[in-house]
Amino acid sequence: MFNTNEVLETINMVEREHLDIRTVTMGISLLPCVCGTAEKTAQAVYNAICKKAESVVKVTDGLAREYGIPIVNRRVSVTPASLICAPFPEKSHLIGKALDDAAKTVGVDFIGGYSALVHKGMAEYERKFILSIPEVLASTERLCSSVNVGSSKSGINMDAVKLMGEVIKSTAFLTAESGGFGCAKLVVFCNAVEDNPFMAGAFHGVGESGTVINVGVSGPGVVQHALEGIPSANLSDLAEMIKRTAFKITRAGQLIAKEAAKRLNAEFGIVDLSLAPTPARGDSVAAILEEMGLECVGAHGTTACLAMLNDAVKKGGVMASSRVGGLSGAFIPVSEDIGMIEAAERGTLNIDKLEAMTAVCSVGLDMIAVPGDTSAATVSAIIADEAAIGMINNKTTAVRIIPAPNKKVGDEVNFGGLLGRAPIMPVHNESAEKFISRGGLIPAPIHSNKN
Repeated sequence: MFNTNEVLETINMVEREHLDIRTVTMGISLLPCVCGTAEKTAQAVYNAICKKAESVVKVTDGLAREYGIPIVNRRVSVTPASLICAPFPEKSHLIGKALDDAAKTVGVDFIGGYSALVHKGMAEYERKFILSIPEVLASTERLCSSVNVGSSKSGINMDAVKLMGEVIKSTAFLTAESGGFGCAKLVVFCNAVEDNPFMAGAFHGVGESGTVINVGVSGPGVVQHALEGIPSANLSDLAEMIKRTAFKITRAGQLIAKEAAKRLNAEFGIVDLSLAPTPARGDSVAAILEEMGLECVGAHGTTACLAMLNDAVKKGGVMASSRVGGLSGAFIPVSEDIGMIEAAERGTLNIDKLEAMTAVCSVGLDMIAVPGDTSAATVSAIIADEAAIGMINNKTTAVRIIPAPNKKVGDEVNFGGLLGRAPIMPVHNESAEKFISRGGLIPAPIHSNKN
């Protein structure tokens, strides 16, 4: 139960500190939808989503009014579509269109799961499916896509890494009029998780039950405000304050998740307690790091601050819910965080520093824009570096990169809304093409042999 002080404290968090439920995501299994033809399967996919998710927006709107906590996004995630399309990979686009049409019909913001899991090998139907991604993302509005190219148990599938560099470049080209926006809906993973409620990487894992509700909370502004109240505290006390604040944020998410699941006749899945920023000032992970004592994010000490923040968030969150899952930590998407944007514009924050930061936080190189003439091999090499960090450290890492067409360092690309704006960041000009073209598998690390 919540006492009066906790209720008042939560109201203050919402009104002054940007506390919100970032997303309520319904996960839906589409395995029963597979029929004899692509056309029949597409219709079954559309029908299943419209039936199960028809009340998501209505229910979440009601919960937001009832509890006074904003719910920013309503989303759906589905079984990795490469599995649904396996009998007819040449017609994968029909499933993609059905998914997008269903998202529009039920009124959710995004639908995730146009995905493939190829971390150990890539069957021919999966290759054909992956090659469909650029056209599908260019011709849909709300559909998101992800591909898992590595894991700590299997290693890194470098054939898939090479292919994804080419797919990302093609997606940018096909969506050039919107600054390469298609790439903002496409993420490449190592160690992808099956219960992630955040886009663009959400999909409904085959180990999940039929219909679940996963909730992603947020609250960088709440954490920043809490730290502002103890300006002279040592790092141990800072960590304690972050833990207590993460506990309160997660409790709000737990409440919404359980109620949403009950009202939508679904199972309560997990609460993802990631600190997810927005471009709004006062809602920034970078600002938390600066409140901890950095002059600017990207300065020496940034990785240490981020490691402490991420760990404290997890420790506080797991005490507040028995169902913590997803990615759970701190996100550092450049275009979606005003502090990251400004640091990148000043040159304090670069891709190399972001790569170091991803070794200690959630996900990876997220929403970074690079020059439009960046080669596919360079994009693949960036993916390989991130996947290596994930593989060796047994954590989820990812790349969501936009080779912005006709843009160069010093320009920016503006996607608006929660996706924000991205300064064009420089990449190394030296080629990795020979390395990428070798293909094959980077073997799993020795510590993967735990059985």
